Amino acid sequence: MTTDTATPNKPRKLVVTGGAGYVGSVCAARLIEAGHDVTVVDDLSTGHADAIPDGARFVEGDAAEVAETLLAEGFDGVLHFAAKSLVGESMQDPGTYWRGNVVTSLRLLDAMRGHGTPRLVFSSTAATYGEPESSPIPETAPTKPTNTYGATKLAIDHAITSYAMAHGLAAVSLRYFNVAGAYDQFGERHATETHLIPLVLQVASGTREQVQIYGDDYPTDDGTAVRDYIHVADLADAHLLALDHARAGEHQIYNLGNGTGFSVRQVIEACRSVTGHPIPAVVSQRRAGDPAVLVAASDQARERLGWKPERTDLTGIVADAWRFTQDRAQTGPA
Repeated sequence: MTTDTATPNKPRKLVVTGGAGYVGSVCAARLIEAGHDVTVVDDLSTGHADAIPDGARFVEGDAAEVAETLLAEGFDGVLHFAAKSLVGESMQDPGTYWRGNVVTSLRLLDAMRGHGTPRLVFSSTAATYGEPESSPIPETAPTKPTNTYGATKLAIDHAITSYAMAHGLAAVSLRYFNVAGAYDQFGERHATETHLIPLVLQVASGTREQVQIYGDDYPTDDGTAVRDYIHVADLADAHLLALDHARAGEHQIYNLGNGTGFSVRQVIEACRSVTGHPIPAVVSQRRAGDPAVLVAASDQARERLGWKPERTDLTGIVADAWRFTQDRAQTGPA
């Protein structure tokens, strides 16, 4: 593997795995806007063909299988988003997650090494921390994932560290919690939806009768759990900065967060305000293993990457998601 060092603002030839998915498509769009040459690789198992941004080359297929031949063309880097990401499913079918996340990533790393691809930005997760002892969560917090999804992402992070040390890979992992909002025509649309904001907006759009609040007796201001919500465009911007700050032989890991936690009730109220819908909510029992507060400390990303989230207002985040939801309702599903 070459020992290429980053040159800020240099146009690069890049592969985006999972670039037809929610975060990957926004990142691919932002890369193209920044002048980079982007090839999206996606098997469309959870992604959408119409989410691939104009100007991107598209190669359909498994990320690792495609990379083994595609990277021979010569690329400056890979942004790796392709992954299985449903927590509940990961506990019911762990083999699929270990193969789909870890084995695929190892094959991708080997393909990068074999073809001399020097730079990797990896979409990791704050699920690697499990149930932290304190919040906000710094990168120095112990990594104790409580589900198979988080465990597979942590295993990939360990592998990346090894490849950086042994082969000179320049790598950055970005760990984040709840991504929300939309950018241009790119937004969140999962076949199996588990994220709070789109679930609440389903009530406003008439596809769900009510939203569940899992526990209202937490030690928080309003009794409901508090989470960190980061706008998807801010998240994409961090990936672009990570490309410029990757250094040969190093694996840097950064947490990304809004800087403020929002409770479940605050999210529901923001959705009511934006949509004008009453959005019925029903309180049920806590879910096992749900911490009261999960907020990321992003000091390192701010100091070392020069990253600062610009879209931190909850109402604005919800408004972007709602606009996307309404646009999709008008145009129809792909």
